[in-house]
Amino acid sequence: MFEFPRKQAHVVCSGAASFDSIFRMEKLPTGPGKVLPLHAVEVAHGMAASAAAAVAKLGGRATLFSRVGDDGVGERIVGDLSAAGIDCRFVRRARDVHSPICTVLIDKTGERLVVPYYDPALGKDPSWLPLDLVARADAALVDIRWPEGAAAVLKAARAAGKPAVLDADTGPQAVIGELADLASHIVFSEPAALAFSGAGTPRDALKALTGQLDGFLAVTAGQEGCYWLERESGQVRRLRPPAVEVVDTLAAGDVFHGAFTLAIAEGAPIPRAIAFANAAAALKCRSFGGRLGTPTREEVEAALQVVVQVLEETV
Repeated sequence: MFEFPRKQAHVVCSGAASFDSIFRMEKLPTGPGKVLPLHAVEVAHGMAASAAAAVAKLGGRATLFSRVGDDGVGERIVGDLSAAGIDCRFVRRARDVHSPICTVLIDKTGERLVVPYYDPALGKDPSWLPLDLVARADAALVDIRWPEGAAAVLKAARAAGKPAVLDADTGPQAVIGELADLASHIVFSEPAALAFSGAGTPRDALKALTGQLDGFLAVTAGQEGCYWLERESGQVRRLRPPAVEVVDTLAAGDVFHGAFTLAIAEGAPIPRAIAFANAAAALKCRSFGGRLGTPTREEVEAALQVVVQVLEETV
């Protein structure tokens, strides 16, 4: 049985927030022309924003550090995320700047094409961040889309002795390396882990990174589950997620990171935190609409209860 403390843990998330137009297609376009979607939604998204929304929906308290413009799109982003239960007091509104936007096309198998735009004028300066809030929180989670802000938050969390989690998705290798050195927990996406390590599998990537990076190391690999390194034994372990009918994988990784960070903020041991995050991410994939498919805490716990035996493998 998976039991978690009922204390409402506070997670500070730092990084990307955008306004996304998400279209479900019969198939992805292969050339120029006009295509009609089967379904469409508009929603505030972004890696950190979606993770924060997952924290809030799963019963935690979420604060978002991010940057948008002072335009109408920025208003919609802040309004949408506030309605999702996120504390958006520290989403900065930059003057005369376009807010981040993204168009996403998803086919009937769940494959997607993502076209994001971030105005360079959003700026890099993190000096305005209320880092004392990070020190008082139970954990921090950052993405790599605003490296300067991420570095400041990770340093503040580590200085306060709090979990400092890096969502290491695909991006510049130097940025990932610099932020990974500051994090206590580094959770790579599979493509990012393979690119960063030069290895061919998640297991080999973790083995290759053992001597390069300190702290907890994991790799998420979709339906294959989450791989992580046990430092003491040197073994790579894996937990598979519950099987679901996949409709849309958009934001599944963000939901995983939010759920994982919330679980460790609540004091869960690593295998239970991964099982919780696996279930949350898998259940999200049942619904079209990116983070809008994030399950409730009750749904995740119910899914975990019906698992007679969790397969924890040494790989």
